[in-house]
Amino acid sequence: MIQYRIEVADAHAHRFLVTLRVDKPQARQQLSLPVWIPGSYLVREFARHLSPLTARQGTRAIRVTPLDKSTWELDTQGSAALTVQYEVYAFDTSVRAAFLDAQRGFFNGTSVFLKAHGFEDQPQAVKITGLPKGWQVATALPAVKVDAKGLGDYLAPDYDALVDHPVEMGSFWRGEFTVRGVRHEFVVSGATADLDGQRLLDDTRRICESQIGFWHGRRKAPFDHYVFMLNVVEDGYGGLEHRQSTALICGRKDVPRVGKTLNKDAYTTLLGLISHEYFHTWNVKRLKPVEFAPYDYTQENHTRMLWFFEGFTSYYDDQFLLRTGLIDAATYLKLLSKTVNQVLATPGRLSYSVGQASFDAWTRYYRPDENTANATVSYYTKGSLVALALDLALRELPASGKAQPSLDGVMQRLWQLARPITQADVAQALADEAGRYPQMLPVKADTPVVGAWQALLDKWTEGCEELPLQHLLDRLGVAWSSKAAPLPQQWGMRVQDSNGMAKVQAVMRGGLAERIGLSAGDELLALDGWRIKKAEDLTAWHDAQRAQPLLVNRDQRILPLTVPALTRPAGKAGKTPSVPAPTPLASDIVTLALSDVNAAPDKVARRQAWLQA
Repeated sequence: MIQYRIEVADAHAHRFLVTLRVDKPQARQQLSLPVWIPGSYLVREFARHLSPLTARQGTRAIRVTPLDKSTWELDTQGSAALTVQYEVYAFDTSVRAAFLDAQRGFFNGTSVFLKAHGFEDQPQAVKITGLPKGWQVATALPAVKVDAKGLGDYLAPDYDALVDHPVEMGSFWRGEFTVRGVRHEFVVSGATADLDGQRLLDDTRRICESQIGFWHGRRKAPFDHYVFMLNVVEDGYGGLEHRQSTALICGRKDVPRVGKTLNKDAYTTLLGLISHEYFHTWNVKRLKPVEFAPYDYTQENHTRMLWFFEGFTSYYDDQFLLRTGLIDAATYLKLLSKTVNQVLATPGRLSYSVGQASFDAWTRYYRPDENTANATVSYYTKGSLVALALDLALRELPASGKAQPSLDGVMQRLWQLARPITQADVAQALADEAGRYPQMLPVKADTPVVGAWQALLDKWTEGCEELPLQHLLDRLGVAWSSKAAPLPQQWGMRVQDSNGMAKVQAVMRGGLAERIGLSAGDELLALDGWRIKKAEDLTAWHDAQRAQPLLVNRDQRILPLTVPALTRPAGKAGKTPSVPAPTPLASDIVTLALSDVNAAPDKVARRQAWLQA
């Protein structure tokens, strides 16, 4: 058995002390720390936060030799127990690493627990001790012997399980509920005293009950304990999934408070995050790509299927808010419109497939810069639209057997495989669920059903053409309308207002901003001689019918640029002003809404089935 002891070395210095014991080490025992954490696809080099290792066998000091950036070899001899000590600097406020100060502690195992090579499949024991007075512990790690506050001994069956159970520590709010025999804990750190914890529990319970039913029907879930760990801060958002828990972070405006007006949009965003991370309990933590079986903690683990594991999860997160009645259909379509507009405002979608974006997540999506929107597409948003398109295409088909084909059936078929999956498995599940191929596939009569679905998947995930969403939604009686976007988006740029300045954050490929010479970092000073202090000032001073001078500040130099005329005044009555040919850049905002205008009863019925699934 491998044994770890973790305690607070110095909260003010943000340092944990970790002691590792290997009862019968190998000769020249090797130890290593992961360079990334599953669910967050970036090499984070956690070893940079470790102090030098000290090691002993009995009374003998052991030489420790680094082999690479995160691996060490110890000069162990004989079978005497090996003891290793080191400190971990913990001041990462995200959900991905470790944090410690005088008020709160948190860690993921990938940040603090060295792996003893050759012993990865053995039980891994953890003792949590030496915490400040009054602190509690929350974790889904199986407890062996702990006190009322959670301090004491825990045991994981192997190293993978050990590092997949984050730990929250401190003085936090705590509540719980039970759904289908599974005990769910919810801990909240950093919230104000008027937190409406009961509402948070009640709404989360509805999500959990619906999702367990989705995956298992009346059968038992594959876990008996789950922990939500929410850190409430002034401004933040994010989550990271684990097999029996999730670490979440949100802003104080996002949580419900007793006696206070609820920010409905912000709270819906928080519930969507909770739904997203809980759905990952199945989709990516148990139903995973073959490339993640097993994880290689030493380097990037590439897969072209993040569009499925993150994108489909992003589709279902808001779907479950709708199915549980936490939002209505109009709100759901509003959220869907937002996703559509995010994808349409990304020029990279036209040259970068969502499959390639999945593969390159490590170097593109997780390392964003001013050119990211041109260089890739989000596998979260584009992947969720692929899920939407597949779901709607399936729902157009006649019932196969007892049930209407849907993406729900596809997900459940994949779950029943009980093994890591490939894209070919998704195509097979689509074919099995549908029994035939949809009208949008102009294939030969003798084409195998699975081959047709594979061709459609390849087209939508490895190609760059637009998804037929407008057509599919129209066939359900959902109206797709558009209006002009704000002027910065029409020009093809993102502008941030700050301290009385309007600064260009990104310039989109193919847009007007690129053509006139604007660059990321430029401060917009004046248009047509009028001062610009915020992005909306552009609209106030812009005249599309004539060229106008634009002054910008770039690296403390004033540069004169020219915004060309975008239209010509109408000549004779009845003539329409000419407009330049459209670029690949989305200059409109899409709005989705229910519409029963000329909607046939079958359209309405399919729409109701989709929105009330």
